[in-house]
Amino acid sequence: MLDPVIKFFSGIFELIGRGIGYVIAWMLWPFITFRNWLRGKGWFVKIPVFIVLLLIVLSYAYLFAITQFWSIGDAKYAKAYSLEQVEAAAGEDLGNNSCQPSAMVQASTDLIDMNVNQGAWLPSNPVYKAGLFFAIDWKETPFFDNRAAFQLGINQVVRRTAIELVDRLGRIRGTSSINPSLQKAREASNYRENAWVFTFSPPFLQPSTQSRLRDAQKMFNKFNAELTACEADFDARADNLLQFLDRVTADIGSTSEILQRRMEQANFIGFDRRADDRYWFTYGQLYAYHGILTAMRSDFRNVFQQRNLDALWKRVDAQLTDVLNTQPFIVANGSASSLIKSHMESIGFDLLRVRSNLVEIRDVLDR
Repeated sequence: MLDPVIKFFSGIFELIGRGIGYVIAWMLWPFITFRNWLRGKGWFVKIPVFIVLLLIVLSYAYLFAITQFWSIGDAKYAKAYSLEQVEAAAGEDLGNNSCQPSAMVQASTDLIDMNVNQGAWLPSNPVYKAGLFFAIDWKETPFFDNRAAFQLGINQVVRRTAIELVDRLGRIRGTSSINPSLQKAREASNYRENAWVFTFSPPFLQPSTQSRLRDAQKMFNKFNAELTACEADFDARADNLLQFLDRVTADIGSTSEILQRRMEQANFIGFDRRADDRYWFTYGQLYAYHGILTAMRSDFRNVFQQRNLDALWKRVDAQLTDVLNTQPFIVANGSASSLIKSHMESIGFDLLRVRSNLVEIRDVLDR
């Protein structure tokens, strides 16, 4: 009686096994064909081929190392920019022909240093750009794109800060000339994020993203040296602070929209191959804004004191500190009915809390 049932399921498993065999054979076919072609060749062909294969293996091993063994560094790094012992705002005359340097500019240089000097800049890595065997984008994988997303989130903040420094903060009103050092820093920091030294289009050589970001770092340092020597300007006025907060809240609002679109793809099991890069981009953005905004408070200390903004700032600082303590091993995007925690929803909520408090500071300045 059970023979037909057993035969039916045996047939199904046989078909499944045969299908798996076909898939494996299809995956191995290029390698087998290449091996058969290479077998009859001389050593003058085999040696270059082995060298190329060794370089490919080493490149993937290096990519594995830099994408799997990394850290955000010191999550409390922003405390270094509070500079409580400093009593002067950025650009304020200290006497003896010296002025107070900008903590925001210093924070920008430190963030660039972390991205390109303290570790490898991943988005420009040729193996990362090529994807897995030139077929699968690393963004479609659960672990290999997290560091790149984190770095891009930081770079987004550096770019935004560079633009504001050039357009408003590093000049007096709108009629004074743009500071050349800040202008060069903005141009360098807004360079393409995935440029490698070689390209397929003429002239086939180009500056890499790493080198351009290092140029931006040099120009930021040059501006701060000019500011310290009272040869540059930093306009720490309330309306400039308001304008900067407008730009920051708009930037954060744009990121919250990206998170919302990703959360619409949530499912019951919480698995989402693109949730991790969205999460770590947002995390990198908040990580960088923690330093920039803390430095902003130092640069605009007179405005904060005059408008009694310290209580509101402490809430922003506490919220940013809380979100940076959340570093999940696997980013889940669970739906509302799922028992799986949604990290996308969690960081999205923290993002909006930060934004709402920045809007409160902005509203106080606008009164």
